[in-house]
Amino acid sequence: MSREDTRSRLFRAAVELIAEQGFAGTTVDAIAERAGVAKGTVFYNFGSKDALFAALLDHGIQRLALSLAEAAEGPTGASPLARLDAVVLAQLRFFDEYGPFARVLFGEMWRTAWQDAVVRLREGALGVYERVLADAVAAGELRAGFDTGTAATALFGMVLTVSIERRALRPDRPVEEVHATLVELIHGRVAGA
Repeated sequence: MSREDTRSRLFRAAVELIAEQGFAGTTVDAIAERAGVAKGTVFYNFGSKDALFAALLDHGIQRLALSLAEAAEGPTGASPLARLDAVVLAQLRFFDEYGPFARVLFGEMWRTAWQDAVVRLREGALGVYERVLADAVAAGELRAGFDTGTAATALFGMVLTVSIERRALRPDRPVEEVHATLVELIHGRVAGA
């Protein structure tokens, strides 16, 4: 097994266990057992449980940001709000595929110890939202002076929460149906606009 395969197995095991039991309740022994490797393999690859978790956050955030950035490119000529809708759908699909990572983000990474990861999330994933929203302001689709930073955080958090709720309580509900509802909220149609 290659080092990359081993790291992927450790990431998968760690994210599943941390999503189930929390960071504090997850041991290196349990991660190694779930990954099917010796405990020393965790230390050889990462040095500590904290370092493994930091690398896991970086890996997941990087993949999420890339997925959102690709969606934000949208088809040529797409309006900024159409690109925003595509970013929301990309986030829903990402968390549909990587549900345990969504739970880890929601429950664990906001602790003081992981503030560097929060900064990377802000620059990466939330930054995609913020750039698309800024494009919408520039195009006149959103009012001048619209707070794109707060809106980016709110949209990301909303989609994250809805993703977790869907997987936990309504896994049979199609992602596209959830997306359609979120798009209506985002465009203000619920308020009768």
